Amino acid sequence: MKKYVEEFKQILETENKEKAVEYALNLLKNKKIDVICLYSEILAPALNNMYCSLSDKDVCIWKEHVRTAIVRTIVECCYPFVIEMSDKNLNKGSAVILCPPEEYHDLGARMVADYLKICGYSAVFVGSNTPYSDFYNAIEKIKPDLIAISVSNYYNLVATKKIIEDLRKKTDSRIIVGGYAFSMNSANVAMVGADYYAETFEDIKNIVEKEASI
Repeated sequence: MKKYVEEFKQILETENKEKAVEYALNLLKNKKIDVICLYSEILAPALNNMYCSLSDKDVCIWKEHVRTAIVRTIVECCYPFVIEMSDKNLNKGSAVILCPPEEYHDLGARMVADYLKICGYSAVFVGSNTPYSDFYNAIEKIKPDLIAISVSNYYNLVATKKIIEDLRKKTDSRIIVGGYAFSMNSANVAMVGADYYAETFEDIKNIVEKEASI
């Protein structure tokens, strides 16, 4: 695995999108790894540990966006493998995955949508900066069993708390939170009033198993 991590990291640093996508998909096609391993052990670490040399300091943000876009393309290309991994006989319920207004870091949430799909849920990924009023108005029609909210920016925790408080009045959906704002301070999970916190596939798997036993 270390070999794959280093090789992918080197490709990503060159910002060669075609080569990066081809490398990741070949690992899946050749059964070297599965989607869960690709996301958790290669793509997520690559995103979380992006390196910018001193000579590139003026374009670090630019490079981060370019590399994130490459990883996003890889994730979208993985969906056939996600379907292949999911048990088509399972129908554990529905899940909606979103980010609060003004939250634009949604790639981790996108991966969680695939994790939930693999675990047997019909997962709908809404994306970044979700217009909350539209989602709130539609919740009674959607009736998801799980709602996953991803928050990276600490400044969005107050809005997330308000969203969850409003949802409690309208739905009995179980609420999962995740993202940098929670991983750096676990107390924020209770502060916003969520039912669960998830960071890894194992976290999602445990939540699904717990929900099945209720």
